[in-house]
Amino acid sequence: VGVFEMREEGMIEVTNASEVFLAERSKSPGSAVLVTLEGTRPLLVECQALTSTTSFGLPRRTANGIDYNRLLIIAAVLSKRVGLGLSNQDIFVNVVGGMQVDEPAADLGTALAIASSFRDVPVLGDLVTVGEVGLSGELRSVSQIEKRLNEAAKLGFKRCLLPASMKHSRLKSEGLEILTARTVGEALEVALVRG
Repeated sequence: VGVFEMREEGMIEVTNASEVFLAERSKSPGSAVLVTLEGTRPLLVECQALTSTTSFGLPRRTANGIDYNRLLIIAAVLSKRVGLGLSNQDIFVNVVGGMQVDEPAADLGTALAIASSFRDVPVLGDLVTVGEVGLSGELRSVSQIEKRLNEAAKLGFKRCLLPASMKHSRLKSEGLEILTARTVGEALEVALVRG
């Protein structure tokens, strides 16, 4: 995957695409950083979510940059398994920079962004996330974790939240503190700033 930027002198290759996608990153409630793979290249992207009490009888779900059906699953898991009252909330999710993230490894970051917006509490600023969310609220492992961790460390992140099933003694953290959770509920306890 190649990333290019249009400048006065023409198309210029972007050597570190993750830096570009995180350049204007918001650390406010509703924002989480996740590590995705585009082919074999790891990229860090910001996932933003906004929850708002609906003005209509049926709440809207809007997904930009993630699969709409994944958004519905994540919202249902947050409601049923974590107890967030999202049934009267419009939910808007956007992956910043126009990226399209098609892998389940983005689930945890999306869930954290939604919960962060709903609770109006930010996600820890130096945290990246990787993990698939299952229907019973469990966190599932993903592939190529070493590449993902190396990319996060390269960009100066200090902590990475992973499914507990991925914590192995052979896992090289490259200076990252590895945090784990078994469920989405546990992940919220770990990842959201405490007031």
